[in-house]
Amino acid sequence: MSDKQDFDLIIIGAGSGGVRLARMSAAKGARVAVVESRYLGGTCVNVGCVPKKLFVYGSHAGEDIEDAAGYGWNVPDGQVTFDWTRLVANKNAEIERLNGIYGRMLENAGVTVIEGTASLADDHTVVVGDRSFTSKHITVATGSWPVVPEVPGKECVLTSNEMFYLPQLPRQAVVWGGGYIAVEFAGILAGLGVETTLLYRGELFLRGFDDDVREFTAAEMRKKGINLRFEVNIESIESEDAHYAVELTDGSRLNTGLVMAATGRRALVDGLGLEQLGVQMSASGHVVVDDQFQTAVPSITALGDVIGTPQLTPVALAQGMVLSRRLFGDGKGEMDYSSIPTAVFCQPNIGTVGLTEAEAREAGHKLRIYRSEFKPMKHTLSGRDERALMKLIVDDESDRVLGAHMVGPDAGEITQGIAVAIKAGATKAQFDSTMGIHPTSAEEFVTMRNPVA
Repeated sequence: MSDKQDFDLIIIGAGSGGVRLARMSAAKGARVAVVESRYLGGTCVNVGCVPKKLFVYGSHAGEDIEDAAGYGWNVPDGQVTFDWTRLVANKNAEIERLNGIYGRMLENAGVTVIEGTASLADDHTVVVGDRSFTSKHITVATGSWPVVPEVPGKECVLTSNEMFYLPQLPRQAVVWGGGYIAVEFAGILAGLGVETTLLYRGELFLRGFDDDVREFTAAEMRKKGINLRFEVNIESIESEDAHYAVELTDGSRLNTGLVMAATGRRALVDGLGLEQLGVQMSASGHVVVDDQFQTAVPSITALGDVIGTPQLTPVALAQGMVLSRRLFGDGKGEMDYSSIPTAVFCQPNIGTVGLTEAEAREAGHKLRIYRSEFKPMKHTLSGRDERALMKLIVDDESDRVLGAHMVGPDAGEITQGIAVAIKAGATKAQFDSTMGIHPTSAEEFVTMRNPVA
């Protein structure tokens, strides 16, 4: 291999982690290229968190219009209409704007963008079409892709990728899955007037979240008309005159206009040729790396969804910064995956950070549990039957707050601030001594005085 490579770093994948790594590394003087086969910004910007949140806003607007009547606004019956194609078009325009921003950020940073599908000829050579590029370092940041189980009629199923570009809304829809993507899309569809059924094979959806949160969310979703069916799976799907007949494992049958699978995601490594070069893959199909994102091949690193860490944009961003310091900076810095805050943009929202009650008990903590359930102030006049839940998990010996969980309006916004306190090791006494902002839902986190367990 020649000492004169084309680049110091080639990144395969222009998602959140790849773009952050590219910009940070270029700022340190490295010659950087990014190879992308689809779209700048990756899943999050194009078919993930950004367009999904826009759809959540759109689907919730109908409730806001209804609630306005309680505040004196006249909302004539039958005169409020919804245009799905306009929402999709406006979303598309925003995504295109963001794509342009990502492109300009890379260009301004001096990063070379190479369009096309990449494969590895050897541990220092990336092939894109009929071109080859050499680099001292190669980082795989190709993200993940939806998985649909092998059932008869699988070809009839849509994934989250296609849902963002539906030409029209169906009258009925089946959402298949029990993770945050399934729960969010069930809320989006129901909020837009679609008769929605969510199917999940387990006893209760949102596995890994606090049990109180899971149960409370199920009850609130049912209030909104979503048909939740647990301990059932899809046996087969048949197309019938632009509709679908869905046979279930309990012997029942659903007729619907759409079947969406949110049944998991896999690492997107097809065609890269990683294993042939000696890169190890886990049993789940993820790229195996050490704490410094190093694969078994010295010149190849990987980050983001492709390595199986929490599939969250801020995680990939943080990984990009740590890896950039390792490759081109002072070599310091490491990832801390404890107390990662996250939100589920179902309706009402979920916000959570730290340990669940079950996790804390399993870890051996003696606990105090604080729990509050109430009607948000907005709905005292709107009349809507929606409630909020807040919960704190406290270690009884140290008084440290181990986890905070919320279901309610703006839960994600509220939890971000609580996450700082928990990351800093705040105690329940410090929560109690913090003045609340009145009147807000958030103040409940600093006014819960009596443990329920």
